[in-house]
Amino acid sequence: MISVEGLKVEFGVKPLFTNVSFVVNDRDRIALVGKNGAGKSTMLKILCGLQKPTAGNIAIPNDSTIGYLPQVMKLQDDTTVKEETRKAFANNTKIKLHLEKMQQEMTDRTDYESDSYAELVDKFTQEHERYMMLGGESYEAEIEKTLIGLGFSREDFERPTKEFSGGWRMRIELAKILLQKPDVLLLDEPTNHLDIESIQWLEQFLAQSSNAVLLVSHDRAFINNVTNRTLEITCGHIEDYRVKYNQYLVLRAERREQQLRAYENQQKEMADIKAFVDRFRYQASKAVQVQQRIRQLEKIVPIEVDDVDNSRMHLKFPPCLRSGDYPVICEDLRKDYGDHTIFSDVNLTIKRGEKVAFVGKNGEGKSTLVKCIMSQIPYTGKLKVGHNVQIGYFAQNQAQLLDESLSIYDTIDQVATGDMRLRINDLLGAFMFGGEISDKKVKVLSGGERSRLAMIKLLLEPVNLLILDEPTNHLDLPSKDVLKEAIKAFDGTAIIVSHDREFLDGLVDKVYEFGGGRVVEHLGGIYDYLHAHNAETIHEAITNATVQFDASSKTVESPASKMSYAEHKELQKKLKKAEKKVKDCETKIATMEKRIKELDVLLMDPKNSTNMKLVTEYKSIKDSLDKENEEWFILSDALSELQKV
Repeated sequence: MISVEGLKVEFGVKPLFTNVSFVVNDRDRIALVGKNGAGKSTMLKILCGLQKPTAGNIAIPNDSTIGYLPQVMKLQDDTTVKEETRKAFANNTKIKLHLEKMQQEMTDRTDYESDSYAELVDKFTQEHERYMMLGGESYEAEIEKTLIGLGFSREDFERPTKEFSGGWRMRIELAKILLQKPDVLLLDEPTNHLDIESIQWLEQFLAQSSNAVLLVSHDRAFINNVTNRTLEITCGHIEDYRVKYNQYLVLRAERREQQLRAYENQQKEMADIKAFVDRFRYQASKAVQVQQRIRQLEKIVPIEVDDVDNSRMHLKFPPCLRSGDYPVICEDLRKDYGDHTIFSDVNLTIKRGEKVAFVGKNGEGKSTLVKCIMSQIPYTGKLKVGHNVQIGYFAQNQAQLLDESLSIYDTIDQVATGDMRLRINDLLGAFMFGGEISDKKVKVLSGGERSRLAMIKLLLEPVNLLILDEPTNHLDLPSKDVLKEAIKAFDGTAIIVSHDREFLDGLVDKVYEFGGGRVVEHLGGIYDYLHAHNAETIHEAITNATVQFDASSKTVESPASKMSYAEHKELQKKLKKAEKKVKDCETKIATMEKRIKELDVLLMDPKNSTNMKLVTEYKSIKDSLDKENEEWFILSDALSELQKV
């Protein structure tokens, strides 16, 4: 299908690839792996013709088509979903015009018996067959079928693409590629902007597809489920493993162990030869042996060991100014795009120092609420950003907003101020951009390297409210761990929008769930949230919550529909107040029960049996607990009555 021979790519002094050769066969499912900056995205760009190699040949059959999904999506904001998707059939329009031209020529000509006329008819037949294979006149129906299959509703077809989140835009790009039915699919980090549901759909599609697939991804589960072959870019060349990713990891570890042993043996041999030469270099009786050893040393081809990067990125957010007690307060917040409501009646309060997570399916309003907090888009309701709050925002596409014409050093030099300008090299070194790497242009950096560079820019401004929208996109596992530890140590407030369960574990102490036009607060970490929904994944939890919400909506639909908007709004306020009172009461009860258990342990100790202070405290808490339990019954009954309305 695709043959690569003797490929070489140079961006600077050190070549990125040297003498790389491999073949992509029909129905191959290939994972392209390697550390950040190894050249994975560059390889995909070369294969699809967007970038030229320094040397080497790439052979692709003339009748083969390639579909390329880049990390950076380029969708027009002035088109609708259907118009953007229709671009997949731009070739159909050209073929149709050509067919009409040939048809007109056949109509005008009268030399029906001539060879040229027969040739024209044959050409028309072939072109018409090709046109029908590409969809012919039925491409509109194909567009609708594909978009619905990807989760869009018919109402979404005429909505502008700018109203959709990054995940849904990725689906539009996928729809365009799928409708083109390419022979080879090149996918660069396809899961970055997809929710779990979309990832599962993509896995299923790729499993059923007859196309060859070459993909780059940091999602271990995804590439293990999809691929059957692994190409590793290491030390500027390709290692081909015709196994799944999990098996590749085992084989790679074994190969590296063998390499290390061979390398150590070779180094010992070279050291022995050098020692002999140094010892007898000036002895005339040993001149012949010395010359033999020197020639022997020159003939040795050094064994190259996999460049396993054991260096760690050092990330630490600078000390921040103290903000107000409540950096973000939302009251009855609502956001609409035309007739489409993203969310409504959002009431949330984020306290200083809290680390909270925004979870939910794509398009449910997570990034939209972030944009509201940033005052980037209009909204209705109240949203208050607290006193002395300084926001640092890392957007989904932050890495793509960098100026590609600048070098790494110049990018940071433009934003660094004061003493920090003298420490740019130290800062770049901490992020593994030290030495000559800092002279690289941004345009040649990988997605992971760009994300690290964008993170440096964020660090240069002291902030006390971090808003990170999918910060782990493009980052490898070690970089994710470093970022997680840095956020945990951050002494300000943090809002993290992420689908990454492992990243959120141990990091956040509150979860806001987006779904069904609502935002629901869940106290505790991400696993407390999953446990509350009896789920193992975020996707499963969100699905369960949506089902519950739909059921409750159906239950109260008819009474609520009889209310006016004002009455409904007033009822919602009363419900929220009642729910808060019950929660507060439950918190007090839990605190008192905990203290009683502690006192029970203390009073069981003979030493404390005569401690009247503890006895008095125990009795006082017991009395308070009884009263609080009575209060809880009253409040719970009141809440139940309101819920029936």
